[in-house]
Amino acid sequence: MSDPADLIPVTVLTGYLGAGKTTLLNRILTENHGKKYAVIINEFGELGVDNDLVVDTDEEVFEMNNGCICCTVRGDLIRIVGGLVKRRGKFDGIIVETTGLANPAPVAQTFFVDEGVRSRTRLDAIVTVVDAKNLPARLADSTEAAAQLAFADVILLNKTDLVTPAELESVEAEIRKINRFAKIHRTEKSAVDVTAVLNQGAFDLQRILSDVQPDFLTDSEHEHNDDINSMSFELTKPIDPEKFNAWIGQLLAEKGQDLLRTKGILHYTGEDRRFAFQAVHMIADGDFIGPWPAGEAPKSRLVFIGRNLNRPQLRRGFESCQAG
Repeated sequence: MSDPADLIPVTVLTGYLGAGKTTLLNRILTENHGKKYAVIINEFGELGVDNDLVVDTDEEVFEMNNGCICCTVRGDLIRIVGGLVKRRGKFDGIIVETTGLANPAPVAQTFFVDEGVRSRTRLDAIVTVVDAKNLPARLADSTEAAAQLAFADVILLNKTDLVTPAELESVEAEIRKINRFAKIHRTEKSAVDVTAVLNQGAFDLQRILSDVQPDFLTDSEHEHNDDINSMSFELTKPIDPEKFNAWIGQLLAEKGQDLLRTKGILHYTGEDRRFAFQAVHMIADGDFIGPWPAGEAPKSRLVFIGRNLNRPQLRRGFESCQAG
């Protein structure tokens, strides 16, 4: 039996699309806590942009695309973790950021059912980030949102500035109906002390087996709602910011309810910095995040995750934003 002190702590960072997981991850990676983490990021889509949204750090970031971490790429997770544990002294812990569509159960299972992983790591905590404004809608149309809450050891009730005090109390009451054990931190922009989410020693296997999923240790597959899919587009010509703002503004106004998550890295004409664009339903945000990596030709990538997506229409709209 391995000494728990010798095992590498693993934090699984989950939460529905647009809740604020990457913002929290960036806070962890930039805060002066004196520790070093290996980061594994999973995206749902053909082209990855989350790796670009993570701040430049000394941390090692591994990206897994084109499959949910709880489905087709679990083998990749085992392989990457297996490679990391061989270099135990290089970092203090592992952070796994799941796609917003992930049920955390199969992810957590990995650290128990695979002998090689189990003997070298310990699941420290499942941290779930929740969008206070959109959680009621997500609980109504997504089984993943409820599963992410049920398995959580720590919950960040995020975007509290977008709801009224009464709405906030109601949302927290809904969370407590699903999970009465997790620590809840109310946050704006995922602002929380990292000591509240890392090294918690909080994952309780017995609670999961008795209260959440009795067959947790039985290897199983997970399937997403068939009506949710991802579409990704890439352009090499620069983007006219005025054209893009006009197009995306109209698109979000008309289709925002179906667009669970929109995110991209854009190459604006006349700019040598990358512009990161993100939206949840009709609420959009964006900012410049620094220069293009050395040796990388600037290009624009845009990812849509949602329902009733029309690929030709989205492609034509994005292409119409090119400068010239």
